[in-house]
Amino acid sequence: MASPIFDEMPALTPLDFFNLTADVKHASTEQRVSLRTHRLPSTSELLAESRFAEMAFGWNEEGLLLSVYVEKSFEEAEYPQFSEGDALELFFDTRDLKTAGFLTRFCHHFLILPQEVQGIRALELTRFRTEDSHPLCDPSEIQVTSTMTQDTYELHLFFPAHCLHGYDPVNMDRLGFTYRLHRKGGKPQHFSVSSRDFSIEQHPRLWGSLKLIK
Repeated sequence: MASPIFDEMPALTPLDFFNLTADVKHASTEQRVSLRTHRLPSTSELLAESRFAEMAFGWNEEGLLLSVYVEKSFEEAEYPQFSEGDALELFFDTRDLKTAGFLTRFCHHFLILPQEVQGIRALELTRFRTEDSHPLCDPSEIQVTSTMTQDTYELHLFFPAHCLHGYDPVNMDRLGFTYRLHRKGGKPQHFSVSSRDFSIEQHPRLWGSLKLIK
């Protein structure tokens, strides 16, 4: 006979039992990162999700570069209910502190919209504890460009180092990271952990670890 306790538990995925680590290569600020040279591993199969996008990720001393290649047409961006449309959330921990069960001053939560809504295209949403509070990134400092076709769209991003509190790739060669990519009318895609089961914006210890290599 099945136990009611087990009946109420969410289905476990392989990533619930392992820490996710991936290498991220150095990149030039003057160039976009491509899937050919800087592809980030897809974890959709491990999370029992339907993959509809791929991401390229690069780093240098000046900041972080990301390109997102979405295999569906852009439909609509919304704000403040951004999760109801096409949108990207990015989560960084510049010190990759897996022992912390809460957001530290090194954690960042960004929202990127494929199309500007109410003057919003990029925004930092991080909610720090009072003792860890510091000024949020100026949205105008985040570089966002998009390319849209009938069947796909791309996002190309650059986060300057001064927008990432604690970012010091010379002395700290790891980065905590995850993302949540929303699509209108469908379920989101994640990297290291699914928001079906966890409030990923509140638990940086569950984010993946990226190794910054040259």
